[in-house]
Amino acid sequence: MQKLSAKLSSHFQPVLRGTMFFVSAVLLSACAAAQTESATASAAPEIEAALVERAREIHQQSLVLDAHADIVLPSTSKTYLGADGLSKVAPAKLRAGGVDAVIMSVAVGPGSRTTDGRALARAEADEKLAAVSNMVQQDPNLGLATSPAEIKSLSASGKTVILLGFQNARSLDGQVDALDQYYAAGVRLFGLNHLGHNDFSDSSRPLYIAEKRSYEIAEEHGGLSPLGVAAVRRINALGGIIDVSQMSKAATLQATKLSRSPVIASHSNARKLSNVSRNLSDEEIDLIAKTGGVIHLAAFGAYLVDLSDPKLLAAILKVRRDAGLPDAYSYPYELYWEIPDPEKRQSFLIAMRRVIGPSSVDRLVDHIDYIVNRVGIDHVGIGSDFNHGGGVAGFVDASEAGNVTFALVKRGYSAEQIRKIWGENFLRVFRAVQNIADKRN
Repeated sequence: MQKLSAKLSSHFQPVLRGTMFFVSAVLLSACAAAQTESATASAAPEIEAALVERAREIHQQSLVLDAHADIVLPSTSKTYLGADGLSKVAPAKLRAGGVDAVIMSVAVGPGSRTTDGRALARAEADEKLAAVSNMVQQDPNLGLATSPAEIKSLSASGKTVILLGFQNARSLDGQVDALDQYYAAGVRLFGLNHLGHNDFSDSSRPLYIAEKRSYEIAEEHGGLSPLGVAAVRRINALGGIIDVSQMSKAATLQATKLSRSPVIASHSNARKLSNVSRNLSDEEIDLIAKTGGVIHLAAFGAYLVDLSDPKLLAAILKVRRDAGLPDAYSYPYELYWEIPDPEKRQSFLIAMRRVIGPSSVDRLVDHIDYIVNRVGIDHVGIGSDFNHGGGVAGFVDASEAGNVTFALVKRGYSAEQIRKIWGENFLRVFRAVQNIADKRN
């Protein structure tokens, strides 16, 4: 990777500023401390500065890959974007953060399964494909990759690498063969679900039907439908990577057992640490790792919140009830879009943010630690979920990716381990998936 030192120096300025503040605090407290304590304290800033330098070096030497970000369209809500109104993975932000590659998801939201509804889903997917194509064509510093070799060669040439993912089988219009069209367009990562069940698979987040003021049934297919089973087999045959993020637990287990290649979760967290339906249970984590796959942790505060505190749960419930929302939820912010009055909607979001507070890079690394301790360093990655997720102080967009590296260094991760987390684990899976498909074909 040919990352310019100027970019990295600029990126790590927030960390360095934090270090200088830390120096001042230590020196002030040392004035009132014993001489031995003063000597220890004065050494602390030097240690901190050394960690910053080590993180900078590791970040520069790593293939930094973000396994999931959403594609921005003119219709994308500004609430999902950066403070500047731009994509959180805009090319300038990727370069500022030393991010070498990002998987942009051709995702579509929930909607009806009528002919018109499916046509709208396909139109949205086509618009997103076109948006990425135009972005790559207009920026000579970007390159579109469809293989591990292309990722490495484009990155070595100094380009920021864009890969394509897929999310929500609604846009397939009930046709398994439509997967071939997306593969031909450059898509290499395939997730069958988003919010709400579809004809292929059950979602981890059943859709709330506003007219009925209730959710759709918890499971429609009991996991995968026959179409979903056929889709998993076709993705394997094409050499695509199966992404189980957003699937129901039953669908995740079925897809992972059915797949002949390693599977990944592109943006999921550990349910043991944050008990929301979108996160992965230990059983799912274990099975994904057994296939040789990777769980990419998401920088989405709503999926990192610790819901084990009864007082916090009670406070969340009060905010929801005050807003007229049901007690049940997949994650605390769920259904704010169902509040028709914009002012009340904003009040709900402000109240919920006040209760939950921002998440942190340390909390994200807690989830990384959990996966590593459970199934090993070879099965962990990072998928930011930027342009849809957010709310993690210190990692608000791609420009702050180095803060994750710094946090990992502080936790004691080695350079080799950090390289695996940031990109090498994903590359290993990508190679395995394509090799297995080539042998079978």
